[in-house]
Amino acid sequence: MTNSAPGGQRRALNVTRQDYASAGMAAVVPVMEESLAESLERIETSHHSRADAVMESLNLALVRTVGDPGSVMLETWESWLLAMQVHSAVFAATAPDLETVTCKIRQEERHLPTTGPQTYLNAETWLDAFYLSIICREAARLDMLAQIPVSLLRDFGGVLDEYTYAWVETLQSFWLNRDDLRTHLVRAVDLSAPEQARVVDAEEMSKLRYPPIMMLYRYLRGDVAGFIEALADAVRWHKEYWTADEDRTHNILGVVALAPLAIASLAKANGLPVEVQTDYLPEALLDFAWRGEFDA
Repeated sequence: MTNSAPGGQRRALNVTRQDYASAGMAAVVPVMEESLAESLERIETSHHSRADAVMESLNLALVRTVGDPGSVMLETWESWLLAMQVHSAVFAATAPDLETVTCKIRQEERHLPTTGPQTYLNAETWLDAFYLSIICREAARLDMLAQIPVSLLRDFGGVLDEYTYAWVETLQSFWLNRDDLRTHLVRAVDLSAPEQARVVDAEEMSKLRYPPIMMLYRYLRGDVAGFIEALADAVRWHKEYWTADEDRTHNILGVVALAPLAIASLAKANGLPVEVQTDYLPEALLDFAWRGEFDA
């Protein structure tokens, strides 16, 4: 498998995160909490509120992580757990044979009417849901997500690069232990080449989209040295992308390398060493430090 990826710099095992305005971020947390609470109040009846809750829950977790880089504080972990619950709930509510599904969100049972195609239920949101469920070690939710038909994700709207669907199929095949895993993985690698980019640009494809695929490839081969190298590349390129200009440097999406964190969490949970030290991979999330503290 080959792919053109950024190179030419010495790989490092310690990557510092860019500075964020921690005080300013902390100041907006109460406002974000209030907005998210309002969305959750209407999540059972409003698709607009479901879409808002998806976006707001992840943003809140990221903002909390600015001031708590290791995600060691209870409030930060609760925010990540909530983001996982919201993301998985909206996909659970696509079950074709049910009229309503019951999902736990913030320790409350919510009854969500099932839905037809909605623009927020696309493959990108599915990937975030899958990553969050890996990070939170939620096997049952991963089982559910792995059985969402890719055809359904296509129907749910949005124009995405074809690699996205190949990557979804790869992760589903991996989780369900299907025989077609290699086929989907090779296709994901090929379609994540920079020249294949149509919706995202070549830089985003090579620095953000391709690295987690290579991490999974190295993990599946049991290649410890190759995996550590791929993880170091993923984190370094994540920083390069999110510090390329002033706007990106302050973008909240750069706080955590979500996809590499998920694959690294998977690897660490299964005995592979993770030797990259960085706030882009919050330590408490990577180590699942809150194991057993919550009924998710």
